[in-house]
Amino acid sequence: MHGTGSLLLVAVTPNAPRTEACGLHDGCLRVRLHAPPVDGKANDALVAWLAAELDLPRRGVQLLRGDTARRKQLAVDAAPSAVARWLARVAAS
Repeated sequence: MHGTGSLLLVAVTPNAPRTEACGLHDGCLRVRLHAPPVDGKANDALVAWLAAELDLPRRGVQLLRGDTARRKQLAVDAAPSAVARWLARVAAS
């Protein structure tokens, strides 16, 4: 991670029909993941999806907490204002 970054709290639901953000709830971004919660596949899918959504390289998103939990904390190598604009678009859709 380089420069100023952001922390993002995510509540994950694995084994969904497709990967998508489904709004904000209880201070977290809710994300449905197509990947199963086996052998870190859901975590890898979450990091890859979030990096793509924010137009970052994969190394720009790092899982900090929640390796085996549904609630996760991620470090995002993007300005807080950029992440906030993205979250606002996600919440509106």
